[in-house]
Amino acid sequence: MIEKQLSVFIENRTGRLGEVLQVLKDSEVNIQSLSLADTTEYGLLRLIVDKPEIGKERLAAAGFSSMLTDVLIVRIPHNPGGLQNILKTVAEKNISVEYMYGLTITGDEASVVMKTSDLAKACEAFKE
Repeated sequence: MIEKQLSVFIENRTGRLGEVLQVLKDSEVNIQSLSLADTTEYGLLRLIVDKPEIGKERLAAAGFSSMLTDVLIVRIPHNPGGLQNILKTVAEKNISVEYMYGLTITGDEASVVMKTSDLAKACEAFKE
């Protein structure tokens, strides 16, 4: 399924991540998943939240640069080879995976957040 991901650009300095999370907390925006990647000067925080538009609006008001991006939430069997089968499916359709990160593990199923070169085509591939 396609969902909105909230991406926030933050400086690499002590306490800055906490400031972002405080804005979301004060706005009653619940974080469902996050991924943080860094360089020497800045970080890219990717979040799946329950109210992405409100999160983006409140972060902008607090001076943070952010954007909303469409991503896929893909459920996969939680067993050896489950993720490989998903990657094989998109590769067979000539779709590139730009990035992905884990979302949840519940019983026999796991979910990942996935950004691909063609979201609509990837959704169709998974339906097949």
